[in-house]
Amino acid sequence: MSVFNGAVLYLLVWWVSLFAVLPIGTQPVAEADPEGGWRGTPKAPQLWRKVALTTLVAAVVWGILYGIITSDWLSFRSGWLAMPEN
Repeated sequence: MSVFNGAVLYLLVWWVSLFAVLPIGTQPVAEADPEGGWRGTPKAPQLWRKVALTTLVAAVVWGILYGIITSDWLSFRSGWLAMPEN
C-alpha cells in the first residue's frame, strides 16, 4: 500500500469513526435557549475530546485494516480467494 492510499484509507476511516463517536455522551437541552439556541442541541458537546477519541479509534481500525490489506491472509492473487488457474 502506498503512502497516498494509506492516507486516503485513514481519512475515510476517521470520518466514519467521527460519526460513530459523535453521539457518545450527549444529552439534549430540554428547553430552547432564549438567546436563540435550538431545543435538542447537546448541552456540552465536548468536540475536542471526541476528535481525540475519533483519532485514536481511527488509528486502531486503520492499523487492523493495514495489516489485513498488506498480509497474504486476504489476497485475490493467492490463497483461498484466488481465481482458479486454467
